[in-house]
Amino acid sequence: MGDEKDAGKVPVVEETKVKQLYETEASLEPDGNVDYGIAGGNSIYSAILSRNEAVKDAKRLKTFLELRDKYVTKNVLFEDPLFPANDSSLFFSQKPSMKFEWKRPPQICENPHFIVDGANRTDICQGELGDCWLLAAIACLTLNEKLLYRVIPLDQSFTENYAGIFHFQFWRYGEWVDVVVDDRIPTCNNQLVFTKSFRKNEFWSALLEKAYAKLHGSYEALKGGNTLEAMEDFTGGVTEYFELSEAPTNLYIIMKKALERGSLMGSSIDVSSATEMESRTELGLIRGHAYSIIALEECDEVSKDTKIPLIRLRNPWGFVLWKGPWCPNSKEWSTISPADRENLKKQTVETSEFWMSFDDFKKTFTKLEMCNLTPDTLQDDERQSWTVSVHEGRWVRGSSAGGCRNSPDTFWTNPQYRLQLYEEDDDPEDGQVVCTVVVALMQKGRRMQRCKGLKFLTIGFSIYEVPKEV
Repeated sequence: MGDEKDAGKVPVVEETKVKQLYETEASLEPDGNVDYGIAGGNSIYSAILSRNEAVKDAKRLKTFLELRDKYVTKNVLFEDPLFPANDSSLFFSQKPSMKFEWKRPPQICENPHFIVDGANRTDICQGELGDCWLLAAIACLTLNEKLLYRVIPLDQSFTENYAGIFHFQFWRYGEWVDVVVDDRIPTCNNQLVFTKSFRKNEFWSALLEKAYAKLHGSYEALKGGNTLEAMEDFTGGVTEYFELSEAPTNLYIIMKKALERGSLMGSSIDVSSATEMESRTELGLIRGHAYSIIALEECDEVSKDTKIPLIRLRNPWGFVLWKGPWCPNSKEWSTISPADRENLKKQTVETSEFWMSFDDFKKTFTKLEMCNLTPDTLQDDERQSWTVSVHEGRWVRGSSAGGCRNSPDTFWTNPQYRLQLYEEDDDPEDGQVVCTVVVALMQKGRRMQRCKGLKFLTIGFSIYEVPKEV
């Protein structure tokens, strides 16, 4: 399905087990009553569902298609009481600074489309919400069509079977969940307030942001974050974090291989104080702002037997003020061959993207965030074979809450997991004999509970070698 230009397009996503979450009959019946249905009480999101006291009479779960077909038949537009079109869905700690009006896309423009000419990174422009971390992850997601259309199913449209209902899929704590939303979006003066596409009649990115806001309780809950968090939610991948000042010497090779296997990457420049947040460097980059990493290339330097490693980045704000080497019309472009120069400029398809030398990247940016895709995501590539093990645990006072290393008497009581490695990495381009392990930690529900004053905890892990005789 999808809009006209996507008609006949074959989805590239394999069948995936998806938990039906937020499938709710949530609109007015023809008699004016509200027909509700919510996920069961044992849902991991029962806390979110319970915040709406009006939702009391639970009926059986219904999938997106069931709900859409029901409202198409009734000729009634879907309205979601679990994420209502009012201030409670916008903010929890402040009053709106502007007068919002919730509108459906057909009320905003003529001929609205869900997706126009395929979903791509040019469709993502940041609005008034401080969620560049999320938009950087979405931009990375658009580079992998298979991943993209798992998160953004193509079975929805503003033309065929339109009922004001859309759905998106996110990976949450080991399983894929389906989040249903109506298409009422916050506007001011008939303009979208938050994420938007540069095409005025395209709405997939705005609706994806709304579904993600619903997943976390409000739009404000998305203010400020870590790109890795969204990358995990979009892929179920295992994430890595690098301090660029302490990065390994082969970082370029690590990143190049990561991009080749579909990994998502973002980078940012740390701030030392609140006043530096979103301030500009002398060369035009924005501190505390998430950039997507789009590509890496090595170019032949003219008259020299050397190669110049370059990196291409994207600013989710939709424009670039990079003034350093390799900015448009800089002298550095004359140092590479005409063929390389033409190739690089063809890749830079929009004004929000720019090239810089890899050395300048390491000197300028502070951290690199990388999301490596798991085997279920890479099932079409037999070469990418690795094992994933998931463990769930908790700290219980007096039992497993051992504290940090500053508490040597109790540190050992923290949850422990034994790991045994059997095979070395299968990488014909790497002469080293090693077995790579990536350990990733995740905290459940902390962003969702920001409205209660909860913050992310400082957590970590220690790895010890177990003697062979044990």
